Amino acid sequence: MALENITVDAVSAALGEFDALGREAFLDKYRFGPARSYFLVHEGRQYDSKAIVGAAHGYATGEPLAPAQFSGGEATVARRLRALGFTVASTKRLDWDWQEVVLACALVYANGWRELRTADPRVQELSQVLRGLPVHPMAERPANFRSPDAVSRKTSDLATAHPDYPGKRTRGGKTDEQVIAQFLANPTHMLDVAAALRGGLEEGQFDEIVEARVGSVDDPESEEGGLLMRLHAMRERDPKLRDAKVERARQSGRGLGCEVCGFDFAATYGARGSGYVECHHVVPLHVTGRRKVRLEDLVLICANCHRMIHMGPWLRPEKLRELLLGS
Repeated sequence: MALENITVDAVSAALGEFDALGREAFLDKYRFGPARSYFLVHEGRQYDSKAIVGAAHGYATGEPLAPAQFSGGEATVARRLRALGFTVASTKRLDWDWQEVVLACALVYANGWRELRTADPRVQELSQVLRGLPVHPMAERPANFRSPDAVSRKTSDLATAHPDYPGKRTRGGKTDEQVIAQFLANPTHMLDVAAALRGGLEEGQFDEIVEARVGSVDDPESEEGGLLMRLHAMRERDPKLRDAKVERARQSGRGLGCEVCGFDFAATYGARGSGYVECHHVVPLHVTGRRKVRLEDLVLICANCHRMIHMGPWLRPEKLRELLLGS
């Protein structure tokens, strides 16, 4: 009953039978219920993935699989079909991420806090941008992921959630409210963040995150959002830049103490802490873009102060130092 027995030809034969019989008759024949989450997408049509695999097993081995003989889902049916080169889409609902809402809110803001209709070219374009943003795994995206209709509905959610909107709100969420509040408090900054997200996508910067396997940051709703923060973290972790900054600090005679609180790992931990210090880039990505990083943009910092800088709204090191001295 191994799904590895299923071949491309067997799946193609099952698809042909599905087309010939029709969905209802095909599912009745093989005793499968309708798919709820995963569909095989072929030539613009959707097929119940588990039923197709059960029937394909019959074409491959002479023995179709009954529903109770194997489990469906991402780890089994979807994985095998993708391994054979087929496209499998999920219909599970994917909540809008902070970064996606920022991009949608930038449209609504530019439109005078009014919703945008599906046919609007700006909605059509944003749909393509959101499909290219590596926020949600491709394997989990439904076929209609972030469609123009979905983008238009989100602009309606944002427009009706504005504090000055006189009518009834549509369905929205906590993230919508957070982003609206951020736009109202600092629209210039939020538009810069939206532009940085678009720029990162257009220039392929986010591909660097995927290739480097940079994980998410602790606070995905921090000031720049997950993707830009992960790019920022990757830049901070560049060993060549860090080593150059450390060498400059040593040559200047200032040592490797934290530039905020003065903590020195070597002084506290001895040989084990010798040479250890973290590196922080003081200028957010939406300000610098892809410009070459200068050593003057970097500060040497302890782990605690580094976390405090990235905790919530972005703090410059001197502001954190003021908080520390005032506590």
